[in-house]
Amino acid sequence: MLQRNQYLDAILPFIDKPVIKAITGVRRSGKSTFLQQIMDILETKNVSSNRFIYINKELLEFDSIKNYIDLHTYVKNHIKNSNEKFYLFIDEIQEIESWEKAVASFLAEKRTDIYITGSNARLLSTELATLLSGRYIEIKMQTFTFREFKEISLLSGKSLTNDDAFNTFVKYGGFPGIHMLEWKDEAVRQYLRALYSTIILKDVVVRYNIRDTYLLEKITNYLISNCGNITSSNKISDFIKSQQRKVSIETVQNYISYLCNALFSYQIKRYDIKGKRHLESLEKYFLSDVGFRFTSLGYTPESYSGQLENIVLLELLSRGYQVFIGKINELEVDFIAEKGAEKIYLQVCSTLIDSKVVDREYKSLEIINDHFPKIVLSMDEGFETNYKGIKWYNLKDFLLTK
Repeated sequence: MLQRNQYLDAILPFIDKPVIKAITGVRRSGKSTFLQQIMDILETKNVSSNRFIYINKELLEFDSIKNYIDLHTYVKNHIKNSNEKFYLFIDEIQEIESWEKAVASFLAEKRTDIYITGSNARLLSTELATLLSGRYIEIKMQTFTFREFKEISLLSGKSLTNDDAFNTFVKYGGFPGIHMLEWKDEAVRQYLRALYSTIILKDVVVRYNIRDTYLLEKITNYLISNCGNITSSNKISDFIKSQQRKVSIETVQNYISYLCNALFSYQIKRYDIKGKRHLESLEKYFLSDVGFRFTSLGYTPESYSGQLENIVLLELLSRGYQVFIGKINELEVDFIAEKGAEKIYLQVCSTLIDSKVVDREYKSLEIINDHFPKIVLSMDEGFETNYKGIKWYNLKDFLLTK
């Protein structure tokens, strides 16, 4: 079992503190295993497993817990004959209707230390935020980074060079479950396809009562094929109309928001560096795992650059950065990554072998007039590491740096 230290380090200070610990992330990103790791840590602190209350809404045995009343009754029955403190773990809590009412009550009673997971980006919005007034922390979990992918590959008995590991990672992505499989394209594709279908069906179609699943598939495939490209609801609407299907811009916007809420994809907004303002149009969309492209559209050389951008985005998110697309004059910066007072500008490309590419990738960074680090990442080896104050790193090396 791989210890996901960046998430453990984030949650350890809050164990036994009167706040709800919420772990969010796309389905099968490792949230259930992470809960087990927290239990293991508690047991090393002499907390008996008899004081754990574990509810996993993906297991049939918990199917009877359908709403907040059922949840409240189940937990109260477990703690009623004891004066000890209990540890409550609820996996995929969004499957319980109005769950936030029961959780707010548990927090007020101070009998349980609460840990929840969910695969919905809006899990901690609206009702919960109002009821708890900030008495929760959220840990956003990604699928495996490249460094984690290499570590778990070694633990699984797969000895790979950096190049072989990276090529596999770009194709298959970082879902932990693929490491239980034999790495053959068809086996991995079937696993990822089943996961893809579960997310689309349970977290989009059923949750939002979508009837036109064909249209949803068209929009989903458009986002996958244009991953990392500036896009808009207008463009998607025009594309679908070109295929003799009528669709409103509002419907496209709704379907995209459903996919983002299900953490299938991320919307990354643009930021005007010179004007110091966020822009409300022409955002980019990325996948929560690059394996979704492999299972949906296959793996093709022309998608490589977009896959690299997607991987770097997920790496930045896993490191706790807030990420935007940069705009300066008419030029673009692939990513602006911010964490507290820290800021990094990054450009990502497959190669800098052509002088025109060098000019394109460096030009936007050269005209940014501040002291924050500016970095270009590519797959080249031995490129000049400091050019006009802009640092270059081999992309694989950057991903393997903690």
